[in-house]
Amino acid sequence: MLADKKKKLLLILIITFSVLGISMTFYFYQVFFSPNVLVESDNDQPIAFRIPSNANYQYVANQLYDQKIINDAVSFGFVAKVLDYQELVKPGLYSIKPRMTNLQLVRLLRSGDQTPIRITFNNVRTKEDLAEKITSNLEIESDQFLGLLQDSVYIRKFDFDEETIMSMFIPNTYEVWWNTSAEALFDRMYREYENFWTESRKEKAKALGLSQKEVSTLASIVQAESQKNDERDRIAGVYLNRLRLGMPLQADPTLVFAMGDFSIKRVLNVHKETDSPYNTYKYAGLPPGPINLPDISALDAVLNAEDHNYLYFCAKEDFSGYHVFATNLSQHNANARRYQAALNRAKIF
Repeated sequence: MLADKKKKLLLILIITFSVLGISMTFYFYQVFFSPNVLVESDNDQPIAFRIPSNANYQYVANQLYDQKIINDAVSFGFVAKVLDYQELVKPGLYSIKPRMTNLQLVRLLRSGDQTPIRITFNNVRTKEDLAEKITSNLEIESDQFLGLLQDSVYIRKFDFDEETIMSMFIPNTYEVWWNTSAEALFDRMYREYENFWTESRKEKAKALGLSQKEVSTLASIVQAESQKNDERDRIAGVYLNRLRLGMPLQADPTLVFAMGDFSIKRVLNVHKETDSPYNTYKYAGLPPGPINLPDISALDAVLNAEDHNYLYFCAKEDFSGYHVFATNLSQHNANARRYQAALNRAKIF
């Protein structure tokens, strides 16, 4: 009788431990291998999750739960503890896919395998514009980047000064890390600048008698004069002809830049009296630096300027954005009178 009871007790214990074992195995399987990410979308697109610099594990766990990215914070915390993620938090931008398991999610965040972010900057006039646009999708604040742009000691190591530093930035689309530092972003832009200036482009600049910075300065004027890529090389040719002859460039956009008032629609004689090195009516030669951030089209227009005898150009009176060109002052004055009459009719004063 006693032996039967012992057998029954042993059987109960075996069954109990077997059930517990199966339950624990099932639980651990669910914790590690069952989906815990709630992200869902029609196209199964991943969600962007940002971990700021200096964030700790608790911040990450709270954000994942508060943003409704994970369903069970406890199971996520258990897997994070097993994989030592709590001590290995890495900042950055991560793409979290729908229905990821805790194991997949922790491994992703633990690996530091960020998703790069694209930055694009164009139509930039000032350092403030550049700082705002280049950092708009990044962790760093625009003021941080602006501080470097305005730091004469810092930018000197790139062989630029306060007037020419804008020519280091080539407008384009670039992939960078979301948490890249202001200094690292500066370094990256300098590498892109060096990549842009191929030996072929350097030789073309040399043939024109211009430095790389001077090409950028002239390109910025060409860009401000025309948004039409198919005539920029002709406009560049006009300014190069003037430079060779020692004539003032007399470029209206440089006056607008000198005034610091980009709402000016029509340059008047009073503007031409502005005492500024950017006043190309008063001072011959190129201004000290770019008046905007010239794009690649404008830079290449200067490097591949049209060879002609034009010394003047004026906007067409049809406001098409194109220009008419002249080789002499009398012809130019006639063109200018037609355009000024069109401005008066349009009540642009």
